[in-house]
Amino acid sequence: MKLKRTLSLIIGAAMAVSCFAACGDSDDSQTSDSAAQSDNSQTESEAQPSEGDTLQEMRDITAWELVQEMNTGWNLGNTLDANGSSGVEAETSWGNPVTTKEMIDAVKEAGFNVLRVPVSWGTHMDDDYNVEEEWMARVREVVDYGINNDMYVILNTHHEEWYFPTEEDKEQDIEQLTALWTQIAEEFQNYDEHLIFEGLNEPRLRGTALEWTGGDEASRAIVNEYAKAFYETVRNSGGNNPNRHLMITGYAASSSRNCLEAIDLSEFDDKVIVSVHAYLPYSFALDTQGTDQFNADTDGGVIDTLFNDLNDLFLSKNIPVIVGEYGCVNKYNPEERVECIEYYLNVAKEAGVPCIWWDNGAFFGTGENFGILDRSVMPTWKFPEVVDAIMGVYEE
Repeated sequence: MKLKRTLSLIIGAAMAVSCFAACGDSDDSQTSDSAAQSDNSQTESEAQPSEGDTLQEMRDITAWELVQEMNTGWNLGNTLDANGSSGVEAETSWGNPVTTKEMIDAVKEAGFNVLRVPVSWGTHMDDDYNVEEEWMARVREVVDYGINNDMYVILNTHHEEWYFPTEEDKEQDIEQLTALWTQIAEEFQNYDEHLIFEGLNEPRLRGTALEWTGGDEASRAIVNEYAKAFYETVRNSGGNNPNRHLMITGYAASSSRNCLEAIDLSEFDDKVIVSVHAYLPYSFALDTQGTDQFNADTDGGVIDTLFNDLNDLFLSKNIPVIVGEYGCVNKYNPEERVECIEYYLNVAKEAGVPCIWWDNGAFFGTGENFGILDRSVMPTWKFPEVVDAIMGVYEE
């Protein structure tokens, strides 16, 4: 089955339209110009003791109530989701340095109260789907940097190459997905509501003409089956997991109306959150060959449409939404970026939707340069005007 999948992906890759590649699911190798390849051993003395070994008291609140406590967030991108090597060394395989407590302290001190931790797991699993103990421990260490900072931490599965939403692959995909989330759920079962699980990142028909165009009815339905398997696995596990808040992702985490409408939450409880990725407007925010100009009068409409759709489909029904990835690449246009950020986040704030900036550690060049935190040596904000723009919205 997987051999067939590999062949289909090779054939399909020639058909894919590269301009639709989502930042949250691509290796942007142009990382920080000064990123240091730090020794993993440096993190051991910095980590505060985890409270996850004992069952923490968990508030019995709805996801709607929980999300109201969030303001804005930051993604630790191209780091634990990097898969350029094996073992714990994978963390630095895309050029970013080892994550330290000092980095996450800087994120919290800047005003972010949500930390999304993208993690790739498939390259750290054996043939029986067992996750490497060292990798699980390292993920937990980084999660604790956020938890010990009193942040909301979103833990996900990212850059997973093993699932492919077709009938042929579905059964094996769900088997592996269930095995993976069984282990994650057990490891983090004692954490309270500050830890949120996000089942999938951008599940889609990789390497096909449908990859970034919304898939088809069948693939969108299978993504719902993945979500149900994730939900049931966590709910049937121990500790606080029967009440853990879970983020549910539609096809490719797409913000298009047809993908959002296809998300099926009918069998879930009131502790689920819809996960959406939205780099808008596309030509300005994501397309590296696109425009470097933002005009609220002409470009704001696509942002307004997204949040109107989210309100129509979810928010008006007290179903919360988090934009798990957003941002606008550096095109040497600081004033334009600030204008876009302020427009986007003011609309999101009015709608009650927290947004999490995608930071991949890349700053300059021609690639997808979403980096804002220089994580090398001493964490500093490479583009403080971006951070000021974000925080200015939430200080009003």
